[in-house]
Amino acid sequence: MSIDVTDATFQSAVIERSSTVPVVIDLWAPWCGPCRTLGPIIEDAVEATDGAVDLVKVNVDENPQVSAAFQVQSIPAVYAMVDGKVVDGFLGAHPAPRVQEFVSGLVPSDAEKTLSALLETGDEASLRQVLELKPDHHDAIVALAELLADRRENGDTEEALALIGRIPETPDTRRVAALARTGASDGSSSGDEITAKLDGLLDQVKADDAARQEYVDLLEVLGTDDPRTADYRKRLTARLF
Repeated sequence: MSIDVTDATFQSAVIERSSTVPVVIDLWAPWCGPCRTLGPIIEDAVEATDGAVDLVKVNVDENPQVSAAFQVQSIPAVYAMVDGKVVDGFLGAHPAPRVQEFVSGLVPSDAEKTLSALLETGDEASLRQVLELKPDHHDAIVALAELLADRRENGDTEEALALIGRIPETPDTRRVAALARTGASDGSSSGDEITAKLDGLLDQVKADDAARQEYVDLLEVLGTDDPRTADYRKRLTARLF
């Protein structure tokens, strides 16, 4: 079974959905003979996965934004998306065995299913199990480090920072590291306290490295969506330069 997706529904039906299950995207048009040949073959291959893979169809004539995003030059064009990223694809009408191989390659292995289930549980024991199976798992490291940073018992802060240090820096790792170093919870629940700390640190940021690091960490805790962040970044720049 497939669903028709439009420019308006692509974000939710494909990109967001692909974080839960692999999504096959069939780019086609009614006038395309090879598309009509390939369509049923893809549907059969996806149906054989018993729900492990989703299929969506996009009429490129009616949905120019999706067509432009995939830089469609010819159809049929088929892509697979996982976690919001295109991981595979092919052009043209392929025979059933090739299509079946393409789709079956997207079905999560038993190990991947185990990791996914543990991540979904999301408690400390489950996250530690994920890291036993895959020590560099980015999402598990960030989630466990955040749990430890929020708890802030003896040794938790150090472990949280050590975990974050095992993976490349991303906005998520910077935020969690900032939470661990500052002991803050989040910008919304401790907004007045964070504002007061930022005001108090401003006079120290130029000469005191520790004060400057704490100031930057507090901005990470606030996040880019908080209107205070841009203002306090400007104030920091004014003090430093």
